[in-house]
Amino acid sequence: MALRQKLGWSEGDLMRSDAKPCSRLMRQTAAIFTVGGALGFWVLCRLHYGPRITVPRSLRWAGCGALSVSSSTAMLVRLFSPECEPQNIAAYDHIKTPQASLP
Repeated sequence: MALRQKLGWSEGDLMRSDAKPCSRLMRQTAAIFTVGGALGFWVLCRLHYGPRITVPRSLRWAGCGALSVSSSTAMLVRLFSPECEPQNIAAYDHIKTPQASLP
């Protein structure tokens, strides 16, 4: 899903083995921007409504800001980060599957 190859920004090389995998990079970026989006939209709500602000209204704005900002930044990381190119996902993003142990 990375756009880097289609835009010609990628050379197709594998990243270093000690770099963060794409899934962890997306998860950490979304977590950080959740807080920033909530605070930013809460401030916008305060500016927009002024003294007419209510707690449910401000929580709704903060929730919408957290959701929209975190999902959009995670999508941008997925599209433009070199760690999220297909060859790096295939090599380093391993889904943890439970291993059955034999008695």
